[in-house]
Amino acid sequence: MKIGNSPSPDGSASPAKAERATARKPEAAATETIRQAASAPAASAQVEISSAAKLAASAGADDGSFDAAKVARISQAITEGKFTINANAIADKLVANAQELLDSRANKH
Repeated sequence: MKIGNSPSPDGSASPAKAERATARKPEAAATETIRQAASAPAASAQVEISSAAKLAASAGADDGSFDAAKVARISQAITEGKFTINANAIADKLVANAQELLDSRANKH
């Protein structure tokens, strides 16, 4: 039998258990205060987006590079087992991109 864990004859919690529950309440409140402070840090710096960054963000927002209909067609073809991969086309694009990257680096020096 554990001491201090049994209820008293009238069914209420033992005095030791009641004292522990009361002692935990301020601790729980302090923990909650710390948690709230950690989740909402104070502002420590001002940040401004440059005009070039704003222009780049607005230009990239709707450049037409994402075609939802094309994605749906490809997805449907994959589901039906009709989608084929052209490995030669992929290899050609990779080589062309690598060459473009190398050329741009050579022109900078």
